[in-house]
Amino acid sequence: MSTDTGQVRTAERLLRVAGQTYADEAGIDLKDTPSALYRLLVLAVLLSARIKSGIAVASARELFAAGCTTPRGTLDTSWQQRVDALGRGHYVRYDESTATTLGKGAELLAEKYRSDLRRMAKRADGDVAALRTLLREVPGIGAVGADIFCREVQAVWPWVRPYLDRKARQGAERIGLPSSVDSLSSLVKADDLARFSAALVRVALDADLAKEITG
Repeated sequence: MSTDTGQVRTAERLLRVAGQTYADEAGIDLKDTPSALYRLLVLAVLLSARIKSGIAVASARELFAAGCTTPRGTLDTSWQQRVDALGRGHYVRYDESTATTLGKGAELLAEKYRSDLRRMAKRADGDVAALRTLLREVPGIGAVGADIFCREVQAVWPWVRPYLDRKARQGAERIGLPSSVDSLSSLVKADDLARFSAALVRVALDADLAKEITG
């Protein structure tokens, strides 16, 4: 497949300017380990709400500091401790309901997957659609949350690649890049796809950033 030089340059600029994953922004050293994957799931829950991503990221950091780094760690915190952590992150309007949701999600993961999302991946058996279905069984993870998790987890689960969902493709269109998954994924290295998809979502949500990229 031939690639357009101008599009490649735009993709490279996008990675330089906005190529930070949300996991990295939240202080998650994303690896294929139970704790890192669980923290990514918590972040996906928080980012699913109609709230600024910066607030969701700050709230995730507060939850992790409070001990919510594993399903067991979350269950060991009280509902009020989770509410307070979310409050420190300014996760207003959703703090009490999300504190409850995180508790229910931790219970499900502890019971069904023994607190290890790698068991969910094994159950999906290389089928990304099946993974999305399993993710949506977790309280707080809907279609949006499943997309967020898959966009980010492709950094450590290569079998999920390339994951460039509708929101990422909207960002691509905004800065003059192709909207097909195959064409988009050909513009960057496979190992950069998680950063690339996050950057595309950022420009989809931020018109000023998009203008900076297309400058």
